[in-house]
Amino acid sequence: MSLPAAAISYLFSAVPAYADLKLCNRMSYVVEVAIGIDDKAATATRGWFRIDPAACRVVAQGTLTADRILLNARALGVYGSSPVPQSGNDTLCIAPDNFVIAAARQCRAGQTPAPFTQINPTKTDDGHLVAYLAEGSEYDDEQARLAAIQRLLVIAGYDAAPIDGLDGPKTQAALAAFLKSRGLTADLVQSPKFFSTMIDAVQSPSTTGLTWCNDTPHKIMAAIATDDGKTVISRGWYRIDPGKCLHPDVSGQPKQIFSFAEAVDGENRALKFRDRPLNWGGATQLCTRESKFEVNDQHDCGNRGLTVTGFAAVDMSSGGKTLRFALP
Repeated sequence: MSLPAAAISYLFSAVPAYADLKLCNRMSYVVEVAIGIDDKAATATRGWFRIDPAACRVVAQGTLTADRILLNARALGVYGSSPVPQSGNDTLCIAPDNFVIAAARQCRAGQTPAPFTQINPTKTDDGHLVAYLAEGSEYDDEQARLAAIQRLLVIAGYDAAPIDGLDGPKTQAALAAFLKSRGLTADLVQSPKFFSTMIDAVQSPSTTGLTWCNDTPHKIMAAIATDDGKTVISRGWYRIDPGKCLHPDVSGQPKQIFSFAEAVDGENRALKFRDRPLNWGGATQLCTRESKFEVNDQHDCGNRGLTVTGFAAVDMSSGGKTLRFALP
């Protein structure tokens, strides 16, 4: 996913080049960036450079001679369908993995066109060039890092909303619960590898609680429901990319947990396999809706504009359960 031009502000002033070009991430996403160097008649692209929130990375070393510097940024797949693609004025070629493309205006096999946006980095006191990637919220480094932690906690199913880059007991409690569930220590938060470790943990099975794993080639959207003996609450949707796992948060000590999941296409339309819906559910009828939801009244779903969906009961007697979704 590329990042929207409207949602990104690049903080810079002067143009071309003196020495190393450095990009700094003040967004709440771990991003991968590709750069384009437009020099007279030739345009080359190079990527991908991964940059964690509140971190900087040199993307071009030495004296950089260029008429224009261009950039394309994308969020990691763990973030699902957000943010939406950007709209740049230049269309240049990229490749899925690390790449260098010398003639980037005519794509060849294995290359795809993508929008690039011109940037004008600022010359720093040490003679280098720097540009900042920022959201409309305009976080500073500390806020961007905390907002990124909040965003990953929410993706993992923990209640760390709103994603605002402000610390508080709610965020700290969610982070502590996440670390404990994955057997991670609190000192990891200050490690340079924190975001890599956290993303791996978000996408891997857990020995405690419920874990969904997607063993299909399709995107899967999943919902969970909990019954504490008084109220049944259904909640969704969680996105699980192919080959990834997700550990939704289950607060309290519910007497029963239910699960539903379905494979969808790029437009989030339900897929079929051999003329049958490709989903994983059961006989317990609960309320859902197409968009994000949390429903605590499971009666009369249809007349309330909700959808009746069949959930499957999950046996959690062993303390942890991993549901693997695979093609029939």
